Amino acid sequence: MRVAVLAGGRSSEHDVSLSSAAAVRGGIAAAGHEVVPVTIERDGDWIHEGQTLSLKPGGGLLGADVVFPVLHGPFGEDGTLQGLLELLDVPYVGAGVLASSLCMDKVVFKDVLAGVVPQVPYAGLREPRWRAEPEAVLEELAALGLPVFVKPARLGSSVGIAKVRTADELGPALDGAFAHDSLVIVEGFSPGLEVECSVLGFGASPEASVPGEIVLTSGADWYDYEAKYTDGGMELVVPARLPEPVLEEVRRLAVETFVRVGCAGLARVDFFVEDGERVLVNELNTMPGFTKTSVYPKLWEASGLPFPQLCDRLIALAVERFEAERSVAF
Repeated sequence: MRVAVLAGGRSSEHDVSLSSAAAVRGGIAAAGHEVVPVTIERDGDWIHEGQTLSLKPGGGLLGADVVFPVLHGPFGEDGTLQGLLELLDVPYVGAGVLASSLCMDKVVFKDVLAGVVPQVPYAGLREPRWRAEPEAVLEELAALGLPVFVKPARLGSSVGIAKVRTADELGPALDGAFAHDSLVIVEGFSPGLEVECSVLGFGASPEASVPGEIVLTSGADWYDYEAKYTDGGMELVVPARLPEPVLEEVRRLAVETFVRVGCAGLARVDFFVEDGERVLVNELNTMPGFTKTSVYPKLWEASGLPFPQLCDRLIALAVERFEAERSVAF
């Protein structure tokens, strides 16, 4: 098939996207498909072979049979790009508009799953309230204990995140997160193992990979941007060093979370496992990284699905979903 691979984007994760997309282009070519590279510049221009593209609703994209939008963060992973691809009327890899938007917003994601899957305690905070009532906010957040993680609610790749160890650090951490997003999430600390599981599929029966355990080797005490994207920053232990029943519970919860939020194609679900048995869902990433240090393809490789075949499966799932959704009358 002819596959348009989108790279770059307007978010702070532009460079990560470029690295991910380079790997995806190689995987797609190795699977025997034609690659059509498209770069989305930081200013939003779509560029192919040095020319700025003009997009027409219903007109597809450069004659592609399917689009692989390897974009992270706002304007790529949050439902906006997915809406544009729907209007272009072209199959695309990954979650649709609603699931992309829902999973990008960490507060909404956790609210939707509250009472359904176990999670760490958390609180969402909007900037106007923080500016109007800082003392009341700090008093409420104290209930989460220390340390806590302060995160922009709608970014990824650990951008803008701070680990807060003392009460005096909380206010500056909130200010730092609000520089990236008007909605912030504050999460209680879990001492558990960080475990990740890749999901692949469409419909009611997606598949979960072997879970992997994140082991930091860079000296950092949490899984920050440098640990994620620097060679040697972390070691992925596959399978995670947990009893088999716990590994199966991780896989079960990964699939349940994927289905409940309406994902399609792919996702990486992140967990904490406390005391070797209590599994907590942390978040779900609808377009995980595909760089050489990224966990999603490594877990499928360890599960017996090499990278070119993984890319091939994702393309086939995109077409399958497109055909299923276009078979109903709107």
